[in-house]
Amino acid sequence: MMSFSIKYETNSSDYKNATLSLGSNVTHNGSTCGNDAQAALLAIQFGEGHSWSVNFTKTNETYQSDFITFTYNTNDAAVFPDAKRKGPITIVVKDTMRPVQLNNVFVCHNTDSVEAENVTQIFWNVTLQAFVQNGTIGKKESRCDADAPTSAPTVVPTAANKTTPSTTTLSPAPTSTPKPMENPVTGNYSLKSGNTTCLLASVGLQLNVSQDKPLLININPKTTSASGTCGNTSATLRLNDGNSRFIDFIFVVRNASASVRRFSLKEVNVTLLDHVNGSVILSADNNNISKWDATLGVSYMCQKEQTLEISEKLEINTFNLRIQPFLVKENKFSIAEDCSPEVDNFIVPIAVGAALGGLVVLVLLAYFFGHKKHRNAGYEQF
Repeated sequence: MMSFSIKYETNSSDYKNATLSLGSNVTHNGSTCGNDAQAALLAIQFGEGHSWSVNFTKTNETYQSDFITFTYNTNDAAVFPDAKRKGPITIVVKDTMRPVQLNNVFVCHNTDSVEAENVTQIFWNVTLQAFVQNGTIGKKESRCDADAPTSAPTVVPTAANKTTPSTTTLSPAPTSTPKPMENPVTGNYSLKSGNTTCLLASVGLQLNVSQDKPLLININPKTTSASGTCGNTSATLRLNDGNSRFIDFIFVVRNASASVRRFSLKEVNVTLLDHVNGSVILSADNNNISKWDATLGVSYMCQKEQTLEISEKLEINTFNLRIQPFLVKENKFSIAEDCSPEVDNFIVPIAVGAALGGLVVLVLLAYFFGHKKHRNAGYEQF
């Protein structure tokens, strides 16, 4: 199974996310088995002009995939509405598959992904064997890294369902208002540009899905990988929780020509896929958020719970947040600007009230002493 998440530019110069799945009509024209002198090639075609291929090379003892070539056609208006660039777009990326022993079957049940040039290629339930000997499929399996035992991500039940064990599927909770049993674990994520850290993030994430019936999902940082891009005026942090859930946080620099520049979160995109068949369960985005505002060169921090409204069917709850998408120095967060709006909301009225109270006291004292002096004036002796 495979699916593709693609970020593309529209005619209005905005960016949208498209999700492309194989569908039922898939051909494999051009595929070859290969031999000792020639690489094997798995080539498939699907949809309106989309194609994907991977070639395999072998040694005397092992085989492995080499390069993945993916072509998507933005003329497919159903997938890429209002695309600015029209026609086929091809990307080539080096595969990360480790060498597999000849006559072994490569198996990867869990979600794995490859990212390049605004495209995330997602794979799961993979079973393959290149260079099959004498037409006999191997009996031994070689597992991918994603199938290594890890702690499963937590799906938080509601209070009315607190005795139900956690699951990793998007089964709806039985109550109308989800109430978390526990906050998500805080994860630490970073991006590098070369050998230099260019983005730092520390946050606990919880998805509040209200499609059909409410469901809360805690994102487990132990199974979540981070990728993305860093730039001078924009940065993208993409989180893949390893269970077909993808979250993009897009940051921008505002007031680029001003002496004091600031950054903020501008856009969030979320895609939830069915772990079995790759169909899209929910795709939501909000490109007009304007949250997490701070001065460029410092970090933004908010330890209290915050809610990002992505769509009518999805919200993201954040906990213990600290983010710095620009100008990271020495792989450490810079001094933080704290959200703490509740502190400011109390300080202002208290200060105003104290000032008014002091003014009233001064007026009363002035009146009291002035009146007393006026009364004593009739008893003065000349």
